[in-house]
Amino acid sequence: MLPISSDKIAEVIILARELDRAENEFDGFVDRLAEDEQAALVAVFWVGRGSFEPENLRDALNTATQEATIPTSEYLKGSPHLSDHLEAGLDALGIDPSVAEDDLY
Repeated sequence: MLPISSDKIAEVIILARELDRAENEFDGFVDRLAEDEQAALVAVFWVGRGSFEPENLRDALNTATQEATIPTSEYLKGSPHLSDHLEAGLDALGIDPSVAEDDLY
């Protein structure tokens, strides 16, 4: 089980799509997440990017926790395909990202 809700990940996906207009909101939302939620967000991102397989989620979570050296919001903004990777990560973990996103709209 992820230590972050799919709704929170969906909110990050939505904000990432509008990053040029909502960068401050994105930063604030991600920075207010608890450390374990931020690590889970990075782990889902890595699964979606293909850096970790879904069955290695625990390893991704541990690595994200241990290797956090810059603010999570800054790290994630470094990916031009952030929203796509988060959606792919949720999907790979068996969570339908469209359901969570639709709930927020």
